[in-house]
Amino acid sequence: MFIEPRSGKERNGWIEVICGSMFSGKTEELIRRMKRAQIANRKVEIFKPAIDVRYDEIKVVSHDANSIHSTPIEHSGSLLLLSEGIEVVGIDEAQFMDAALPETCEKLAKKGIRVIIAGLDMDFEGSPFGPMPALLSIADYITKVHAICMKCGDIAHFSYRIGHEKGRILLGEKDIYEPRCRSCYYKGDEL
Repeated sequence: MFIEPRSGKERNGWIEVICGSMFSGKTEELIRRMKRAQIANRKVEIFKPAIDVRYDEIKVVSHDANSIHSTPIEHSGSLLLLSEGIEVVGIDEAQFMDAALPETCEKLAKKGIRVIIAGLDMDFEGSPFGPMPALLSIADYITKVHAICMKCGDIAHFSYRIGHEKGRILLGEKDIYEPRCRSCYYKGDEL
């Protein structure tokens, strides 16, 4: 799918986005791609929002406990400073990043860097989440992954919040969220 440039040629950068609901394997896929880049002897760096400390303050950790070292950042502008000499940049939980992330990723790609981004495409209300819509619009490659509905077993597209907290950002796991198909999502607490 991805063709590396021949030696001596200027590297082409691009943007890959991995999106989907909670528990769909976004982070797992990001980690897989980053580890493959490491095997290919690429200089890699993975970043995550400093706010995401659910599993670890430093590492990016999937729900399956697969992990990779990362650098927590407060603002997407840090990516430009911290990615000097890097060939592949990974960004997890992109929905929590600031609105400047798409522009920053575009700058990285123009510098010849492969940028791999993972994030929720929708929040718990089914609305586009953070900078994800803009990232999807500029991506060279998009992978939408799906979870399994916890109510009926169909393919899940939505992250349903269990409980009645209203804030848009509420870090949590299976005690707070569950993946649901469209039908079960809209049935809400009736199930």
